[in-house]
Amino acid sequence: MLLLGAILLAIFVLPSPWGLVAVAVGGLLDVAESLVLLRWSRRRRAVTGAEALIGQRAVVSTPQQVRVAGELWEARSDEELVPGEEVVVTGLEEGLKLRVSRSSPAPR
Repeated sequence: MLLLGAILLAIFVLPSPWGLVAVAVGGLLDVAESLVLLRWSRRRRAVTGAEALIGQRAVVSTPQQVRVAGELWEARSDEELVPGEEVVVTGLEEGLKLRVSRSSPAPR
């Protein structure tokens, strides 16, 4: 409705040829903006599912489970997992089991 009002104002308020020019230029700019935004939105693929957890920090809940982003996941590590410890998700194993390792201590 607002677009229709703007088109009518451009046609009837601006002098004769300029109203049509304004509508045409506005239409072209709208199409160009849509194409740019469409291309920008497709520039990288969204990572979803368990693959999105790789690199995330997790807190050990039990020796076999970690909590990542508020969700409890089965986990496996070469090191013993201690509840309350912070670990990093390094990969995926069979099914939906996460591979984790201890996070390196912060430099002092």
